[in-house]
Parts: sequence; C-alpha cells; structure tokens
Amino acid sequence: MADGIKTRRGSDREETVDDGGNRFPQSLFEHSSLRFSHLFQKAVLFSTNYSGLLRMPLRSRFPRIYALSSNDIKVGSNIEVDGAPYRVLEFLHVKPGKGAAFVRTKVRNYITGNTVEKTFRAGSMIEEADVMKEKKQYTYKDGSNFVFMDMATFEETRLSAAELGDRTKWLKEGMDCNLLFWNGRVIDLELPITVKLTVTDVDPGLEVTLHKGDRSLQRSKLELL
Repeated sequence: MADGIKTRRGSDREETVDDGGNRFPQSLFEHSSLRFSHLFQKAVLFSTNYSGLLRMPLRSRFPRIYALSSNDIKVGSNIEVDGAPYRVLEFLHVKPGKGAAFVRTKVRNYITGNTVEKTFRAGSMIEEADVMKEKKQYTYKDGSNFVFMDMATFEETRLSAAELGDRTKWLKEGMDCNLLFWNGRVIDLELPITVKLTVTDVDPGLEVTLHKGDRSLQRSKLELL
C-alpha cells in the first residue's frame, strides 16, 4: 500500500484511510480498477477494428470523375464513353495534311466485351473511367459461383461461371487474381500472366511427331499445378 494510505478491515467491509483521515470503501477502488480494465479492453478492440478498416478496399458507391486528354491516351487506359467503361487496346495519333489532328483508338467494352473503334479530336478531354483493381484469392467453388476472398479483410466476392467465361478452366484454389471494380461492380478478372501446368496424359505419337510440328500436343491433357 502506498505511503499515507492504510487499509482497515471492518466488521463487514474493508476501508482505505488516507493521511487526512478520509475513509473510502475498498469496493470503490475495486470498481475503479474493473472500470479501467473494461475501458482498456474496449480501446484495444477499437484499435484492432480500426486497423482492419484501414486495410479494407476504399471502394465508393459514388465514382470519382477524372478528365483525361486524348493526347495522353495509351494502351491500358480506362475511359468512359456514353456511360460505359472501356479499356484502350490500341491508339494512333493522326495528323492529316488538311484538317485537325485526331486520335484513333481500338477499345474494349468492359461490360459487353465488344471491341470497337473510337476517334477523338486531338487535345479533347475524355472522362476517365474510375476502375479500381483489387487483389483477391480464388478460394473455392460454391455451386455455379466462384468465390474470391480479400486476404486482408476476408471480404468475399462471388462471380458466376457466365461472368468468368472460359477463364474458369485456368482457376485453381489458392490462385491470386485481380478483380476490377467500376461503380461498385466487378467488370473484369485478371489472371496471373503465367501458370504452371503438369502433363497428365500424352498422345502416344507425341515424341515422334513433336519435332515435325504436329499438333499432337493439343491432344495431351494438362492440369494446373
């Protein structure tokens, strides 16, 4: 017990007396200690949850609006035309002998998958699509849906086989992928640039015909590692 503070045991309860003779029920100190412990636990819990929130993807329901000059267009740029997001596949700056310069592009619609050509006047401002890329891990298949998880927040995103198309054959549990979001919805999936495959079955004539450029390799069975 600290100097100047004494504890006395009464008939039915303990009291703490300071140098001035003031008496305080021991239960008061016990209650204060419990209260402090409770507040400390809540502070730790808040700190843990807050740090988790900082790791969550900052995806907004309200897309940000950016302007991009047609002169700055490059392969991979995301632009928005007539309310739809496009990815630039090719571009060419054209300066004709007569008339104004322009930029000819080939773009792919994220929503429909269609590829079209669009032309913009040189120096004109184009709305840049607010496309966000988030790293996810393919975890498992649930019926006809493929489940991707953010390993930092454990948030799950489910995509149907129709949305993924033929990319489903390259998916393997534990594979890291990139999901592209626009206006709060998934518009594309980026698979790893390379994958490891193991040959599980080979056409018997493969060793003989491989040197002749035969397409027997296409008849072999491949399995993702």
